[in-house]
Amino acid sequence: MSICSRAARVIAVLAVVSVAPAISGAQAAPAAPPTLLKVGEMAPDFTVTVVTAAGVVAKPFKLSEHKGETVVLAFFPKARTSGCTVQMESYRDQYAQTFQSGKKVTLVGVSIDSATALVSWATEAKFQFHFAADTDRKVGVAYGANAGTGYHKRTLYVIDPSGKISYVTAQFNQMSADAYTELATAISHAGGSH
Repeated sequence: MSICSRAARVIAVLAVVSVAPAISGAQAAPAAPPTLLKVGEMAPDFTVTVVTAAGVVAKPFKLSEHKGETVVLAFFPKARTSGCTVQMESYRDQYAQTFQSGKKVTLVGVSIDSATALVSWATEAKFQFHFAADTDRKVGVAYGANAGTGYHKRTLYVIDPSGKISYVTAQFNQMSADAYTELATAISHAGGSH
């Protein structure tokens, strides 16, 4: 058999193999969408590198070390993008009222951005809260904000002082004033207000 005949035969076999699933109706199963955690569940513990406008925090953030305070995990797609900037600037501008200036309330913005990119953004925009560099997406996957690839969804959790999830929204609407009011109420109900 000549080289041309063999090549033609291989191409024909590949064509049949690639068409076979379409003919039989078989399709590759789509990746399962991430599963959100539910209100009342214990929040999964995690440890992640965090940064502030002052730089990388020497001690990684471990959720279980923040019992006794309300923790807000605000997953977002990417630093410096328009929607994420609106969201984080709103948190900055409402920090004293909504997050009680960080007294018994810890806000952590979580994205797949590098620590360097987050420090730069936090410094430039004068953000007074923490950002988590979830570059391996492990926290996002654990909290249903990411399926393991790509950017995090704009998912938001409020975790009460006992470590239980007290509020969750699958798609925080950063353009809605009502979303920020609802978040403030959720933080207050979780035990973050004095």
